[in-house]
Amino acid sequence: MNQQQRRRRSSSTIPFGYSIDEDNPEFLIEVPSEQEALLKVVPMIKDRSLSLREGALWLTHTTGRYLSHMGLKKITAKMP
Repeated sequence: MNQQQRRRRSSSTIPFGYSIDEDNPEFLIEVPSEQEALLKVVPMIKDRSLSLREGALWLTHTTGRYLSHMGLKKITAKMP
């Protein structure tokens, strides 16, 4: 396995920015493109230059993976 970060699954929902580890389905691995996209959009949401809905649409368009605005709200609440 390459140097991607792994974490143990805690539910059946796969969080945005992660995918199931094919070698061990009990673990999740980071998806670098989704992680980078989150790092770009979260600061814009926190400084209110972008709404949650706009940010979620941008992430969906950029990464190809759907994320609701409420899902993005939960993510932004956890990030510094």
